[in-house]
Amino acid sequence: MKFLLTSGGVCNPSISDALVDLLGKPIAEATALFVPTAVHPFPGGGERAWKAIHGQASIPLTQLGWKSLGLLELSALPTIREENWVPAVREADALLVWGGDVLYLTYWLRQSGLADLLPSLSDTVYVGVSAGSIAVTQYNCDAEFDLQFVPDDSDMAQGADRALGLVDFTLYPHLNHPTMEDTDLSDIQKWASGIPVPTYAIDDNTAIKVVDGTVEVVSEGDWQRINP
Repeated sequence: MKFLLTSGGVCNPSISDALVDLLGKPIAEATALFVPTAVHPFPGGGERAWKAIHGQASIPLTQLGWKSLGLLELSALPTIREENWVPAVREADALLVWGGDVLYLTYWLRQSGLADLLPSLSDTVYVGVSAGSIAVTQYNCDAEFDLQFVPDDSDMAQGADRALGLVDFTLYPHLNHPTMEDTDLSDIQKWASGIPVPTYAIDDNTAIKVVDGTVEVVSEGDWQRINP
């Protein structure tokens, strides 16, 4: 796949230009499927999902002027015949994967079968926001936080610190965010010191663009690559 991994969505001209470049066409000519799944475990998750779907969230993603926009709810897919949802995924120009709980998102990416399908989507652009970006990297930097939302007696917590590993690095979003704990660079460096792959710490004005394994940082803000 082609990846545009963001912290705060498509929020500035540089990230928008990167998205258009990956799509190979204007956003107004591109089709997309929106994945809200990651936000459901949080209190008010249903309301947050509704706002994101309708473009009422502060993070720019669904409201970019797509030619068409559909909904892909991962937790529903195991109950649906594959021939009724896989073609829509293959036909979409972009998958827009919302933020929230990384552990919950990676669990349903696997359970739904979408994780197995993603590597075959060579022409599709995967656009992640926060948890949606972390999910395709090597490690889950939010594992400790996510564990508090795991239901009792669920097997979801197994391997909580690992993500899908579709790219060869990991990502720590929201660098220096004023309202989020553990996002100072020193905190991120401490976490990254135990990770055997590079970690990109990115703020909300930065994205990571990946094509055929080649990594490019797109930024109008601050970022840091932390090597193991």
